[in-house]
Amino acid sequence: MAAALRSGRRFCLLPLPAGPGRLGSPGAAMQQPAALPARPGGPEGGAQAGGGGWLGALRFDNLALRSLPVDASEDGGPRAVPGACFSRVRPSPLQNPRLVAMSLPALALLGLEAPAADREAAEAEAALYFSGNGLLAGSEPAAHCYCGHQFGSFAGQLGDGAAMYLGEVLGPRGERWEIQLKGAGLTPFSRQADGRKVLRSSIREFLCSEAMFHLGIPTTRAGTCVTSDSKVVRDIFYDGNPKSERCTVVLRIASTFIRFGSFEIFKPTDEYTGRKGPSVNRNDIRIQMLDYVISTFYPEIQEAYSDNTIQRNAAFFKEITKRTARLVAEWQCVGFCHGVLNTDNMSIVGLTIDYGPFGFMDRYDPEHICNGSDNTGRYAYNKQPEICKWNLGKLAEALVPELPLEISELILEEEYDAEFEKHYLQKMRKKLGLIQLELEEDSKLVSELLETMHLTGGDFTNTFYLLSSFSIDSDPSKLEDFLEKLTSQCASVEELKVAFKPQMDPRQLSMMLMLAQSNPQLFALIGTKANINKELERIEQFSKLQQLTAADLLSRNKRQWKEWLEKYRVRLQKEIESISDADTWNTDRVKVMNSNNPKYILRNYIAQNAIEAAENGDFSEVRNVLKLLENPFQEAEDFREVQEDAEEEGATATAAACAQETRSRLPYCSKPPLWASELCVT
Repeated sequence: MAAALRSGRRFCLLPLPAGPGRLGSPGAAMQQPAALPARPGGPEGGAQAGGGGWLGALRFDNLALRSLPVDASEDGGPRAVPGACFSRVRPSPLQNPRLVAMSLPALALLGLEAPAADREAAEAEAALYFSGNGLLAGSEPAAHCYCGHQFGSFAGQLGDGAAMYLGEVLGPRGERWEIQLKGAGLTPFSRQADGRKVLRSSIREFLCSEAMFHLGIPTTRAGTCVTSDSKVVRDIFYDGNPKSERCTVVLRIASTFIRFGSFEIFKPTDEYTGRKGPSVNRNDIRIQMLDYVISTFYPEIQEAYSDNTIQRNAAFFKEITKRTARLVAEWQCVGFCHGVLNTDNMSIVGLTIDYGPFGFMDRYDPEHICNGSDNTGRYAYNKQPEICKWNLGKLAEALVPELPLEISELILEEEYDAEFEKHYLQKMRKKLGLIQLELEEDSKLVSELLETMHLTGGDFTNTFYLLSSFSIDSDPSKLEDFLEKLTSQCASVEELKVAFKPQMDPRQLSMMLMLAQSNPQLFALIGTKANINKELERIEQFSKLQQLTAADLLSRNKRQWKEWLEKYRVRLQKEIESISDADTWNTDRVKVMNSNNPKYILRNYIAQNAIEAAENGDFSEVRNVLKLLENPFQEAEDFREVQEDAEEEGATATAAACAQETRSRLPYCSKPPLWASELCVT
């Protein structure tokens, strides 16, 4: 599923002369390598084999391909792949690949240090090998077979339709990292697609992978983003208006990309969809997969239960249940919405995986839906915890008979909710600076904070960030100053009008209401009661907003925040009562809050600005944002130094004008401009 963004504003389309880090740059451009013979069923040619220079230090040891069955067929076209976990593939070459950006912290996992001398040569080498145009010595490209429940329905065989396993690189301390190219061409799992990704979706995945890591959230990583002159046609909004876009490839890094859906390849015919996995009745492969996953990624469990397979598998399921619960708790605490929490997008080691139509929530709305294609709100922000639990239930079914369902279901019921609630509350206490005591009333305080945020349209990230500057003393002038800051992060009347604008034509709504009364069975096929009720609520709210003035809204917001802040002050006073040095406590409180409440997140409008600049040939904004997201908790002084460094890379006045038009609108920590509400991610 591709990420697409819609904006009603004008794009900057000024012509950009070539320069370092820009399309057409002589330093970044590369000759098309001599192609190897095309693999059967493949596109125009294969990748050039080799490896040396900066990337020559990579040491491959491809354990997964030695441990799990590999498809014997060499047919590269879309097809069913029974009896195998991987199929051998070859990346399809791109025209003139060049580097958009690289993450040095991610590449350091592989033992790659920042290029000491010739950075331009290193970037060219990265563009060659991490586009798929060249194959590194020791790499063995393959595509992984998996199935999945998509939006609640079993979809049958899915697999790596655009991603390619290159191999496993041994890091400096002997740790093992699987590296993938996402967007490198056709695989047996591409179905009706072309195996390509485009610049906009690739930039989003690249930036968010690194943003999540630096927020302290378990995630796959992104090492490089490489674009090209090769083009594909995409109908971004499925509205009959396709456009040509640049093929782009992201280097992804993780301990493994095996997911819940990897174990669903054994599923017999589904009673609802009629689909089945490609490896039905191959329990021998299920055993192989469990042995591989547990011994490789859960070695302590393998060692503790080496003589009892059922107990071992139960301990593994318990651990992935708890990891998943903690992961989604982390998401909820930073306002992250994944967008497509299908079973094939759930990591078997508890990582955030597969960044598509994701989004960080701006205005707090518990029912926020980041994916424009999620018409029923299945993957809304407040549904994520229960959906991840549902997905674990499907993993439990996929492990039968190696783990009886009565055992896994009991584990799920006993462990998931308790682990989620415990981790969520621990994290929220840190975000609120409650560092001394753990009181039962804390859960209610958090709920009331979120309710106040919802009622006032508070910006989720900025509201939490501001709370560290709240003064516990009862000086009215200090409180008034703080209320001014806090309410400035609440939605304006104009923003609320956009948020609650009715989405249905009145005639359509009237027809749906009549249909719900006269023919409930037919209504159930084309709509839901929840959607209709939500539309009626929008109409009511929108009508009230027509009479609301900015002064009335401000007064109401201040009153609601004042009520909650008084409760917060009382709770902080209880912290002080248990300690002897209030000043030290306050310093520690602020430090904990500022290390748990980010100042910078990857908001959609920030990503969109970077995408527009890159589509116009200027990659500097992608690199600026990457650097910013590497330090999300630190004040960046409007990031002036990085911008100046980027502009010194040779930008002309014309290019700088285009980039500056994008950059100077708002600080990166600002709540979104009004135009950002028109962005749509699908």
